[in-house]
Amino acid sequence: MEVIIVNDYEQLSQRACDIIVEQVHMNPESVLGLATGGTPLGTYRELVQANGNGKIDFKHVSTLNLDEYIGLDSSHPQSYRQFMKRELFDAINISETRTYIPDGRPDDLEEECRRYEALIEAIGPPDLQLLGIGENGHIGFNEPGSDMDGETHIVELTESTRAANARFFDKDEDVPAHAITMGIRSILKSKRILLLASGERKARAIKRLLQGEEDANFPASALLAHPHVTLVMDQAAYGMKGETDAG
Repeated sequence: MEVIIVNDYEQLSQRACDIIVEQVHMNPESVLGLATGGTPLGTYRELVQANGNGKIDFKHVSTLNLDEYIGLDSSHPQSYRQFMKRELFDAINISETRTYIPDGRPDDLEEECRRYEALIEAIGPPDLQLLGIGENGHIGFNEPGSDMDGETHIVELTESTRAANARFFDKDEDVPAHAITMGIRSILKSKRILLLASGERKARAIKRLLQGEEDANFPASALLAHPHVTLVMDQAAYGMKGETDAG
C-alpha cells in the first residue's frame, strides 16, 4: 500500500484529483469507480475545475458508482444518482449514458444485484476505484462482518452509518435502512484503488488499517490483499499535529 500524508483536506482533494487526472491521461477511456459521502466532495470540486481548465477530458470516460440507497428513486434529491449529478456529472463533459449507479427501486432486488455485478464485468472493472473509509471500517456499504468474498448485494446499514449519513436528510427517520452495494470482492476487482481519509473521526480506522491485519469485522482490511492501493490522508486522519507531506 502506498501511503501519502498531506497537511489538510484541501491538499488531500488536490492530490486525489491529480491521481485521477493522471489516470485519464494514461487512458482517455478509463473506467472510474466513484464514491459518495463527504470525503470525495473536495475531489469532485477539483475535478470540475480541472475539466473547466482543460486539464482532463471526460468525453470517453465511464463511471461505476459503489452503491445506492434502497427505496429511493433515482430522481429523489438524496439518491446517489442525484448526488453525483449535483457534485460532478452535471458540471463536466461526461455522457450520462456512461455513468452507472445501482437502481435503488428495482422490481427484483436480487436480480438488480446480479445485473450490476455483470455490468461491472462488462464495463470495467474500474481502472481506478475511489473509496472513502467509514469510522467502523466500512468500504462502500460493506459493514463489519460482511462476506470478504461477496459481490454486489443488499446490506442493512448499521446505526452508526445511518447516523453519519443523517446530516443529508431532513429527519433521522428518513435515512434509509438498507442499500445495494458493490461487495468487497467486487471492489477488489479494480485495477487500482484510491482510498481517501480525512479528519480526526477517521483516525482510529486508519490506525487499525495500518496495523496490517485482515479481519472480517473491519472490511477495509480487505484492501491489504490488493496489489495497488494508494491511501491519501490528512494529518488529522493520521493522528498527527505537525506539518508533513510524504508520499
